[in-house]
Amino acid sequence: MSTQASSFLATRRGKLTLALLCAVAFLDFVDASIVNVALPSIRRALHFSVPGLQWVPSAYLLTYGGFMLLGGRAADLLGRRRVLVAGIVTIGVSSLIGGLAGSSGVLIGARLAQGVGAAMTLPSALSILTTSFREGKDRHTALGVWGGVGGLASAAGVLLGGLLTDGPGWRWVMFVNPIAAVLVLGGVFALISGAGSGVRSGSGPGGRFGHVDVRGAVLVTGGMLLLVYALVRAPMVGWGSFLTVGEIAGAVVLLAAFIVNEVRHQNPLAPLRIFRINGLGFADVTQLVAFAGFLALFFFLTLYMQEVLGYSPIQTGLAYLPLCFAIGIAAGVSSQLLSRVGTRPVIVAGAVIAAGGLYWLSRIPVHGSYVSDLLPGMLVLSVGFGPVFVGVTTAANAGVPASEAGLAASLLNASQQLGGALGLAIFTAIATSRTDGVLAAHASVPAALTAGFGRALMVGSLFILAAAVIGLRATNTRGEEAQPPVGRAQPASS
Repeated sequence: MSTQASSFLATRRGKLTLALLCAVAFLDFVDASIVNVALPSIRRALHFSVPGLQWVPSAYLLTYGGFMLLGGRAADLLGRRRVLVAGIVTIGVSSLIGGLAGSSGVLIGARLAQGVGAAMTLPSALSILTTSFREGKDRHTALGVWGGVGGLASAAGVLLGGLLTDGPGWRWVMFVNPIAAVLVLGGVFALISGAGSGVRSGSGPGGRFGHVDVRGAVLVTGGMLLLVYALVRAPMVGWGSFLTVGEIAGAVVLLAAFIVNEVRHQNPLAPLRIFRINGLGFADVTQLVAFAGFLALFFFLTLYMQEVLGYSPIQTGLAYLPLCFAIGIAAGVSSQLLSRVGTRPVIVAGAVIAAGGLYWLSRIPVHGSYVSDLLPGMLVLSVGFGPVFVGVTTAANAGVPASEAGLAASLLNASQQLGGALGLAIFTAIATSRTDGVLAAHASVPAALTAGFGRALMVGSLFILAAAVIGLRATNTRGEEAQPPVGRAQPASS
């Protein structure tokens, strides 16, 4: 067997392919956070109401989470490169429209379309990665880099948002995407083969589209959209309101009907047999719970810096710079540890460390100092943040057959988006309740806000600690070699 056949990653093309796929991941993860620092500027420019402003980040989250399972399975059934290209084009065009938006409605519509594009690109790119690099050292290394980029991009989005908002203006948080999309598309056509076995043929009349599970697609997309929508709106309308309870109940009914449909359908959209893979479900739940806690960091710490400490957008962005470097270093180290100790110890240890860092940050004072009150906790958290991303991503894709790689990728990323929506809804309610209580005791507004943000960060640390407990049941793999792939090691990107 040649060196190329044994290690695609060792080749120049393999390294370029990994860099390209990680660039796609970076584009998607950055979009989730890059607008946060720009929100005050967007509000003034487009005359958003305070409740309406929440939909700038939430619209992206809604369609990203709602269409994730459909996007991942479409990659398996219709071709991974085809779906990837469609998603990148959707992100580029919608971002251009958003940057040119003259009204709040146009911008929210553009963010909805961005989410749809991301729901196609992220699972497609991750499934191309897992089918291109052989299970074992190559895949662990590739997934380690991917997980590190994911964690890094979440922090870098805040940094880039601050630099762009204070520099050329808030519209450039949207305009950067079309430029990036053109560059990434060139790489996709140059490096990713369009001829693969990702399209599953149906038997009988109608060919490969004759037995497509349309009912399942409608049920899972409708259920996910309604669930994320309910979670996003819950802090505004109340958890106990008739609307929230009705929306969540409706989402549960739709998703339950989807499961029944998948059990009965001859050619299901999402074969439930994938959950027979040992530990896969626990890895996805770990991602859901952990990301709910991690979101508390970026959302409430950003608000604390700007509303309590008076940081400008660029100061807020630069405050996350050490976090970006630390996450990258921690992810690189943890990817090397996977082959020695396995994914489970990396996930659990990373989550415990990250929980400690977030708890440290929950003790922020009203007149806080960046060096003494923020930086230490941020660095501790970042040491755990990178390993959790790397370990969970590797565990959730271990042992998954190539024909269901897109489904596995979409399950992992849907867990992340649901966790983000759930965390934002819960922690916003907690922070608001604590702030109102402190204000009722005639405290100053900065003191009340700090108390609310601190309470949310503390509960976020408990979520990450819970993720460590769940992670004890996640897949534990050290990169054991799977059966050698038939034919070449060159990626069949389908």
